[in-house]
Amino acid sequence: MRDSNGVLIVFNADVPSHLRETETWHSSFVSSQGMQESQCLLIAHHKPGSSAGRGHPALASQLSKLSIIHSNLEEDPEQMRQAFRRYLGSIVRMMSESREREEMSIIT
Repeated sequence: MRDSNGVLIVFNADVPSHLRETETWHSSFVSSQGMQESQCLLIAHHKPGSSAGRGHPALASQLSKLSIIHSNLEEDPEQMRQAFRRYLGSIVRMMSESREREEMSIIT
């Protein structure tokens, strides 16, 4: 792992072109930096009442390994909040583990 940063990509799942743009963002900020999939979170936001709000966008192979949250803040904000907290917790754990490995390498 290059470092313990995280990348959060939010896109409008109701607009098909946003999914293609998300692939570009992923390539620019995740793949090119040598980050692990666990360091990235996709949030596919659905507008309230949208017909696509219940469907899941088809992810490209490079994005299919990433964690994704389907958000609709009008219908279920607590689910979004909990999922985001889990993601932040995983980033904090990775940072802590990375720091411990670095400290051990200095000691040995």
